[in-house]
Amino acid sequence: MAVPQAVTGEHRQGVLHRLRRPRRPRFWFEILLIAVSYWTYSLIRNAVPEQKAEALRNADWVWRVEHQLGIALEGSVNHAVNAVAWLIIGMNYYYATLHFVVTLGVLVWLYHWHPGRYAATRLVLFATTGVALVGYYLFPLAPPRLMNGGRFVDTVAVHHTWGSMASGDLKHMSNQYAAMPSMHIGWSLWCGLTVFALASVPWVRVLGLLYPATTLLVIVATANHFWLDAVGGVLCLTFGFTVARLWYGSLPYALPRLVPAPARAAAPVQVPLV
Repeated sequence: MAVPQAVTGEHRQGVLHRLRRPRRPRFWFEILLIAVSYWTYSLIRNAVPEQKAEALRNADWVWRVEHQLGIALEGSVNHAVNAVAWLIIGMNYYYATLHFVVTLGVLVWLYHWHPGRYAATRLVLFATTGVALVGYYLFPLAPPRLMNGGRFVDTVAVHHTWGSMASGDLKHMSNQYAAMPSMHIGWSLWCGLTVFALASVPWVRVLGLLYPATTLLVIVATANHFWLDAVGGVLCLTFGFTVARLWYGSLPYALPRLVPAPARAAAPVQVPLV
């Protein structure tokens, strides 16, 4: 028998509604999803052809645009901070570690304390990262430290600090020309806005805002990014929030903090045989 169109349409709407409804996250699924997603992101990012000549031309173009805008101050920041050894060494380790540690920490915090908002907020992060891959492919860009005649200091190489996938012995494992957009800014701003919007302790909310601001200083001081790379990261995050808003019908932070646990099917009643 043919299924009436009205019934089929209602079924599709019901499935879509269930998919878009906030649900309690499952620990094993989230661990697997994050691991697979990051592996895929790294694989795609590093598989993008390292177009050195084009990346250097794009870097020269960005540098000229920043001069025209009057914001080409990266060189001054880089040299000023590099003159203070303990400060720049600390920034090198900050750049190499907190990008991952803080982001994972915020995800864990959301999972435990805001399960109703977790999936939507995680979708923002994933959409932000996904669209960044498009930027890496369409606009290869050399970081300031690799510019021809830029006179920037590669602070990781000079101070022999570890952890950067873009310097030293690890540079051959990472795409050197994937500076636009800056996911250090995209991820840190995601963390900062999430903490500011959802934390209840005032000083923690302030720290949430300080984190992306400090990250902006770090990526410039270490000569890993231009100011405009940060703008690209903000645009990617805006895209991520737009995707989540369209899918869930609300911004993630406006969703209910808690969601009911999924109902379990009732056990069948055993009727004794007479």
